[in-house]
Amino acid sequence: MATDLLPAMHSIDFPSKAENIHLVEKLIDSVCEEHKVGEDHYGNILIAMTEAVNNAIHHGNGLNPDKKTKVEFDRTEKQIRFIVVDEGSGFDFNNLPDPTAPENLEKANGRGIFLMKNLADEINFEDDGRKVELIFNLN
Repeated sequence: MATDLLPAMHSIDFPSKAENIHLVEKLIDSVCEEHKVGEDHYGNILIAMTEAVNNAIHHGNGLNPDKKTKVEFDRTEKQIRFIVVDEGSGFDFNNLPDPTAPENLEKANGRGIFLMKNLADEINFEDDGRKVELIFNLN
């Protein structure tokens, strides 16, 4: 049996309320501890996932507690993968303003996806941006 095959996917879902971000933080703590993820990877995972879930709750689902945010995860020997899904209308992930452009430096938001792209080893958007996959290499 190959060690790089994905095991069963684990998931949680919750109402899209800002205070539920702590559920994801607890999940990340648990997953990283259980799989002995090093502190260098832990920080990247925590920040990128917090951004992804925050985007799903605030921008995707518009803080509507009737809409669910779902977080899935699995791990192989070499990677840990998280998927965040919202019930919003999606967005054009290929046409985002550059947060490092001079005209955007003073803006209060617009850096979440930039951070995710720089902290995860791989990021993929699906379902018109309602689903984001973040992959972190562990080697």
